[in-house]
Amino acid sequence: MEIIDKALEFEKRKMKSLSNSERVEISREAKALILELNQLYKENKDEEIMDLMKRLTVIKRKVEKRLNMQPLP
Repeated sequence: MEIIDKALEFEKRKMKSLSNSERVEISREAKALILELNQLYKENKDEEIMDLMKRLTVIKRKVEKRLNMQPLP
């Protein structure tokens, strides 16, 4: 269950004082993790995997919300 370990490590990562490029990278990484976890969930139907996907989605939404709030020059 290497993907679950990666997701748990991603969840514990510090998310403060990020540049825009770091936010984009985090958003893409979160999306990839969520999609891989979804494939695993389809096979196992484990509720813990679903809960992990939900938590990662919340992190991804927060990062993307901050990305989209950039003022126009």
